Amino acid sequence: MSAVLCVTDSLADSEAWITHLHNRGYETHTATVAKLHTVEPTWQQCGLLMSYAVAKKLASDSTGFVKWCRQLKAERIVVLGEAGKGFSLKCEFNGTTLHVRPADNNWRFTAEVVARFIDEDQSAAAGDASTFNLLRLARRVAASDVTVMLVGPTGTGKEVLSRFLHKASPRNRNPFIAVNCAAVPDTMLEALLFGYERGAFTGAHHPNKGIFRAADGGTLLLDEISEMALSLQAKLLRVLQEKEVTPLGAAKPVPVDVRVIATSNRYMLNEVKAGRFREDLYYRLNVFPLVTKALEERSGDILPIAVSLLAKHAGGFAKMPELTEDAIEKLEAHAWPGNVRELENVLQRALVLSGGEAIRGEHLMLEIQEMFNVIELAPRRLAATV
Repeated sequence: MSAVLCVTDSLADSEAWITHLHNRGYETHTATVAKLHTVEPTWQQCGLLMSYAVAKKLASDSTGFVKWCRQLKAERIVVLGEAGKGFSLKCEFNGTTLHVRPADNNWRFTAEVVARFIDEDQSAAAGDASTFNLLRLARRVAASDVTVMLVGPTGTGKEVLSRFLHKASPRNRNPFIAVNCAAVPDTMLEALLFGYERGAFTGAHHPNKGIFRAADGGTLLLDEISEMALSLQAKLLRVLQEKEVTPLGAAKPVPVDVRVIATSNRYMLNEVKAGRFREDLYYRLNVFPLVTKALEERSGDILPIAVSLLAKHAGGFAKMPELTEDAIEKLEAHAWPGNVRELENVLQRALVLSGGEAIRGEHLMLEIQEMFNVIELAPRRLAATV
């Protein structure tokens, strides 16, 4: 979703909403109810933000409201109620409409929930300027067909960025397939990538076309490419050069049209100098390098990512609990040596400890000692209630 239309009638803090959504990368537009019929959509699809009072007024003519939404190409609709003591969410119409009641003192969290809900693809959560710059560059790279090398620490979202590249590319209607080169034994990886004919080796009772051919026309992510054996690197280089694969046991090569994205958590030139990675393959893959930063270096991303993870693990936006301001401050003050994976673990623990209620700072177990304290206090709390 790239555009958002804000109906400003009765919309409290409408300028703040427009500014926030613009800062989150949306093309923002405004209109009043009286001027809605004059809006000419210049977008393929859009999100719609309005107050509860306006939604109630427009919904009085249900047929006209649906027709109007279709004309505007509105795929996601957010209805904002008046701020109150408690935060609440409600989804309707197969999850395309979100009713939000903001909390009085937690506008930031509400704003991030709205921004993430409007993003129908839920592709890449971002709030930091450096990440927006990276996504803008990635979108330009995606429009071409060059091979991309993604490098960055473990858990910094390299696969998420790979999927973003695929969705933003002309290949987005074709397959996206990811292979973790570190998780597959070398003897199996060749057969997995290039396929094999029946009888090519013991146990090959049926032919397999392999992942390269399965990804034909689409994108292939070679995750942790630095873990690939040198013998297999030479075969991969030939596939990239000739754009054809020869399955194990086959006599003739098969042409393939695949865009390759490779990732690593290592500095690849050091791997080349150490003799663990072929120099010619490195330069074949490193046509356009992109670098992901540690989460500590992009603190503006913490809240947007946290909102996405809460929606994922709570079972959707409608079931997502509030993240209070003290909890947000605690998250943003942490160093996150484990990056997004550590953040995800912390939020999953918080969902358990909060019991479906609002997540407060005390529910965020960031250090091992905090976990021990919870374990020690739990029997005492239980005894106090008996």
